Amino acid sequence: MKAPLVRAPRSAVLVLLSLVLSLVAGATAAIPATATAATAATIATYDFESGTQGWGPRGAGVSVATAPAPAHGGTGALLTTGRTATWHGAAVTPPFEKGVAYEVTGWARAADGSPSSTVALTVQRTPAGGEAVYERVAAAVVTDAAWVRLSGTYTYAADSELSLYAESSGETVGFLLDDIVVTADTDPTRSGLTSDFETGTVQEWAPRGGSVLAAGAASARTGSYGLGVTNRQASWDGPSRNVLGRVAKGSKYTLSVWVRSAAAQSLGLSAERRLGGTPAYERVAAPRALAAGEWTELTGTYTLAHDVDFLSVYVESAEGTEPFDVDDFRLVYVEPKPIQTDIPALKDKLPFTIGAAFYRGATLGEHAKLITRHYESVTPGNSLKWDATEPAEGEFTFADGDHLVDWATANGLEFRGHTLVWHSQTPAWVFEGATKEILLRRLENHIRAVMGRYKGRIGTWDVVNEVVDENRADGLRRSPWYEIAGLDYIRTAFRVAREVDPDATLVINDYNTEFPRKRQALYDLVRKLRAEGVPIDAVGHQLHVNVEQPPASYIEDTIEKFARLGVEQQVTELDVSVYTDFTSSYDTVPAGVLALQGHRYKEIFDVFRRQARHLSSVTIWGVADDATWLSSFPITRLNPPLPFDDELQAKPAYWGIADPGRLPPVSRSLNAPAGTVAVDGKRDEQWDLLPGAPIARTGDLSAAWQARTTPAGLYVLAEVTDPTDDRTDTVTFTVGDTPYRIQRGGTHAHGFRAHTKKTATGYRAEALLPSGTATGVRVAVADAGRKETAWTGEVVPLPAIRTTSAPKGAPVVDGVVDAAWNRVPEATTGTRIQGTSGATARVRAMWKAGTLHVLARVTDPVLSEESPNAWEQDSVEIFVDPENNKSKGYDDDDGQYRISFTGKKTVGGTFDAFAVKDNLTGAATRVAGGYVVEAAIRLPTVTLAQDVLLGFDVQVNDATGTARTAAATWNDPTGRSYADTSRWGVLRLAK
Repeated sequence: MKAPLVRAPRSAVLVLLSLVLSLVAGATAAIPATATAATAATIATYDFESGTQGWGPRGAGVSVATAPAPAHGGTGALLTTGRTATWHGAAVTPPFEKGVAYEVTGWARAADGSPSSTVALTVQRTPAGGEAVYERVAAAVVTDAAWVRLSGTYTYAADSELSLYAESSGETVGFLLDDIVVTADTDPTRSGLTSDFETGTVQEWAPRGGSVLAAGAASARTGSYGLGVTNRQASWDGPSRNVLGRVAKGSKYTLSVWVRSAAAQSLGLSAERRLGGTPAYERVAAPRALAAGEWTELTGTYTLAHDVDFLSVYVESAEGTEPFDVDDFRLVYVEPKPIQTDIPALKDKLPFTIGAAFYRGATLGEHAKLITRHYESVTPGNSLKWDATEPAEGEFTFADGDHLVDWATANGLEFRGHTLVWHSQTPAWVFEGATKEILLRRLENHIRAVMGRYKGRIGTWDVVNEVVDENRADGLRRSPWYEIAGLDYIRTAFRVAREVDPDATLVINDYNTEFPRKRQALYDLVRKLRAEGVPIDAVGHQLHVNVEQPPASYIEDTIEKFARLGVEQQVTELDVSVYTDFTSSYDTVPAGVLALQGHRYKEIFDVFRRQARHLSSVTIWGVADDATWLSSFPITRLNPPLPFDDELQAKPAYWGIADPGRLPPVSRSLNAPAGTVAVDGKRDEQWDLLPGAPIARTGDLSAAWQARTTPAGLYVLAEVTDPTDDRTDTVTFTVGDTPYRIQRGGTHAHGFRAHTKKTATGYRAEALLPSGTATGVRVAVADAGRKETAWTGEVVPLPAIRTTSAPKGAPVVDGVVDAAWNRVPEATTGTRIQGTSGATARVRAMWKAGTLHVLARVTDPVLSEESPNAWEQDSVEIFVDPENNKSKGYDDDDGQYRISFTGKKTVGGTFDAFAVKDNLTGAATRVAGGYVVEAAIRLPTVTLAQDVLLGFDVQVNDATGTARTAAATWNDPTGRSYADTSRWGVLRLAK
């Protein structure tokens, strides 16, 4: 390389000229659909048709601006004036990467009236830890008479900071540049990027904020070196890697990095992009909790959906400023797989509008093709929420919203607006200093601005979102909206929305509406407000469900109930988690679980088809599994909840909607505890200890069934819903290869005991089957031969469910054993889940006036609270499922209530136990050989009365020093009582 014309110090202004991607502001980067090593890939094109495109002045007093003429091509060129030194000119940080050979071409000429000079393109390169060097790329003699071509090549081999600049041999000569094109034999946007720090350097990673980066052996995960990050002053301080030029707009990338921290903290991977100095931040991998001293991989996918002139990825913490180590970073281009065009379009298979939630990246490439092929409507996940549209009062940002609405309009798609009023993602300023009058004025101004902008283009709006809290007596969420304005914020929102766009469909939207308590609370609110004249046109049911819960019948019950109000109904945010709890995680989701998910989609869409006259639309909450909120909520884990997978290919979930006949077979499992019942058609209490396993509805035929194991055979019960009473209706239990057929009229084959009994909705069939050793069971329910529905799977024999009783009473909750406890039956934590010996507890319970009282007398002579984790301290945990649902996860009102030997209380449940966190009071006292715990647990979601059954269990934790060394429960042997209620015992309320 030739030396530059003048060796000048690096201009401070270049610090502000961030890195330029292959698509800069207004620039075009033509990336071939298929790039190979033999085909030149265009990395960047600067045509200056839309501004300076990231170029700025180099040197004091220099001016850089676009000039309309004369231009080499188009209508714009870059004019540089105000120069007073040869090295003054125009500069940009180029999209160059180490080891890649680039060709740079462009056109230059002198400004009108300027003398001839030599104009050169030069790279100022500053190696890591070294001095700047200047490397010539191209040069030519120019005049003001014609454009002259510049052409050269460039590559570099050492980690460096770069600036590409244009200069002139004439100190004061003004000059123009146009049509600068950078190409490479190998496309860097597809070749990926790695950082292993084995050079002993930071390898082009840069510090954010005040952080300090250093490569060192102590920070290595593999090899000899890793990257240490210290001196952090804020959570976002940390290591940052420029990926401008390595990431192409519309392409998908997998990013991963390994991190370690000496102190427990949560670290995540994020991206920062800028255009014209305006920053935006995007999550790549949600923060993960790190165990102290252990390496953890952060991984996620990223698709650039915006024009940028700066792009970096960085590691940050959820909070705090603890140091950490980084190693083995990878950025990998994901080759897009074409969408399938030989499968039915979902929109052609359904009697209602089918839509998807989308984002800017999904308007590009194969994602866009998937949307336009399968869906008729779209909903933005975040782009129209308050924080996105009005981050500061009166300062509106509509760039993303405009892009999404324009794209939907151009592609003939209906558009749902989401959402105008929500307690979440609302900027703090909205509530700061707000009286009711001020808050409602801010609300009105916001709705008029946002809805008004899209009037006539967005036909449906989620006006208010998630305003119901069924755990409150009045059913209303105590959000800042409600605390300041009461119900008037809802009334105002709908009134203003109707005034702004009288033709729009206005929706009140909420989650968990399929559950009876939430269903009733929302129903009561909608009925009340509509009676007042509040213009609620439709109710939105979110339906964030999982592969097993809730039963599809709950969804159908909800739709039928709201139909009585005469409102339009929409399913607004459907997805199906592969998990039944908030703690489990798969490395790879088993094929059997994906098949189960497919059957779950089938039964849900069977409900939708039956209820099509009450449903105007169904929106699936995402385009494909590669972008779903469930990847990071409630924890970071692999969770593919949608009909199309990471590569946009159809899953069993898709076939469950489009063609259930192509679903793979699925095998379920049924817990069958030991138990004995009278086969008389009556429902013994034994059957109430567990809920029945639902059998999918066909038409108006459905059922639920249970089993109990005994040495004599298998007791079975089927509760059949079948309104057409025909004596030849049948339930057939096939155990192994042997069918046992029971007719509704009471007829059954000889050789086994059976009985049927009429019920309010159909009939009950009960039998004792001589099952032998077979565990495979098929239960088929037939309606006089016209319709059939069936359940197929394995029966899992289990020990009998332990039961105990709680008489009515209310002791003083002080940790002292009142005399009233002496008359109460006692249970013992004899089921060892950790260790072979250790602490045990004798447990009693009473109830009164909506409160459950529990006494635990613990034998444990050595007590410790040294661990920072509550579950590793000496303590008693009380588990309560008020409705005895025995599900594989927690419902909102299920609780894990813990009291340590010193009386310290902690509560667990869904969503940080929001619905149950205030239910516990209690006390503890130390006694000889152990301690006593006394608890009072409010249960406001059920009516406590004699013969009510509660799901119930107790666990005693035994700590030694900082570790839990033993634990025992009353009934649940799984060690998963904190996440799963299905194996808890049962508490019967007595007189």
